[in-house]
Amino acid sequence: MVFSSLVFLFAYLPITLLGYYLVPRQGRNIFLFIINLIFYGWGEPMLVFLMVFNIFFNYLGGWLVDKYRSDAKKKKLFLILTCVLDIGILAVFKYTGMITGTLNMLPFLNIPQLTISLPIGISFYTFQTMSYVIDVYRDDAPVSKNFIDFGTYVALFPQLIAGPIVRYRDVAYQLKHRRETFEQFTKGVKLFMVGLGKKVLIANQMGTLTTAMFSTTEENGVIGSWVGIIAYTFQIYFDFSGYSDMACGLGNMLGFEFLKNFNYPYIAKSITDFWRRWHISLSTWFKEYVYIPLGGNRKGVKRQIFNLLVVWGLTGLWHGAAYNFLLWGLYYGILLILEKFVLKRFLDKLPSALQHIYTLFVVCIGWALFYFTDMTQLGSFLADLFNFANGLCGAQAFNLIMSYLPILIVAAVASTPLAAKVYDRFSMSSHIWIFETAFCAVVLLISTASLVNQSYNPFLYFRF
Repeated sequence: MVFSSLVFLFAYLPITLLGYYLVPRQGRNIFLFIINLIFYGWGEPMLVFLMVFNIFFNYLGGWLVDKYRSDAKKKKLFLILTCVLDIGILAVFKYTGMITGTLNMLPFLNIPQLTISLPIGISFYTFQTMSYVIDVYRDDAPVSKNFIDFGTYVALFPQLIAGPIVRYRDVAYQLKHRRETFEQFTKGVKLFMVGLGKKVLIANQMGTLTTAMFSTTEENGVIGSWVGIIAYTFQIYFDFSGYSDMACGLGNMLGFEFLKNFNYPYIAKSITDFWRRWHISLSTWFKEYVYIPLGGNRKGVKRQIFNLLVVWGLTGLWHGAAYNFLLWGLYYGILLILEKFVLKRFLDKLPSALQHIYTLFVVCIGWALFYFTDMTQLGSFLADLFNFANGLCGAQAFNLIMSYLPILIVAAVASTPLAAKVYDRFSMSSHIWIFETAFCAVVLLISTASLVNQSYNPFLYFRF
């Protein structure tokens, strides 16, 4: 992974950008399409064929939906067939193991346990292609008349692996008519460096602390257990938001503008507010393509509650083929239902600080559900968070906390808009470019050194 990260930063990315700007404008989508497939097939070349197949049948599905627009039955048939194929492929690669394991719980079944390699980013690009065909069906997006342009959209390497989920209607015009500018390119470089710093300098450090804490949960004490889950809370945010920033920054360098995927979720004052700020593209997708088609809030309270539980159950399963993810999704579904129908009037009366503490407490518990795939380990860890019989803080946990305290403080501050507000205050200065250049250079230098020295450098959302 270290080698791959360095190869990407100092070989693939520079070569891609150089080639992109050397190619005449009319050939840039062809160039991107080819280079995207090379990027995707770098680790597992055979999966490129799955990607190309996905692009082809969704392109064909959109074309058929548009062709038979005046025939309601045929139009709907082609939409259903395309979506069933999308969901079917996703289910085979992602959920076969979970389905067979569940069926084998029945005493009269003994289905061989199949292990299928999960294609990287399949959940993201499947949702993108499905949204395209659905939007064409609804007349919310133009049908793509160019296979290369559509393929470029699906396989666009900046956001291919871990999002954000980019809808075709948001980039359809840009695919044909984008005009790259120096200002947009420099904006992209700065955003990419912010994301790189989040990922390498904060998320990786928090991941190391998380691993160390969770390897000795029974010896951590209450404080140690809480610091472990807080470290994971920071890790998953800076890992995923860092990647999203890098994806948006790379998009800017290529002339694209992607929608923001995170908006400081850890400053939220309710779970409802949290999910307006966390993984915005996924929340929007489920709202537009599942919740509203199910009836949303238009068919009474009971149906609304049912719709919310369906959406959040699916949201949990989207993240992984394990029961802890389903539990995590339903956990948030129930909390959102309680906030909407019971807790809102009480929460609104609380002081702002207490609203914030409540939200962070609930979110941290949620990340415990997300982290532990083993239900026994999950139960033990949740008990450790409140079991003072294990002590307040173990000696090893205390030493770890003290050694990581500076980066924990940095992570806490960086998860708020404070730095952005300070930057905005001085952004109009004629000398701000000096600070920006120095910032980018320092982040690149330290991140490179960290990648060389670190053995721990995962992207958590690659598995989704």
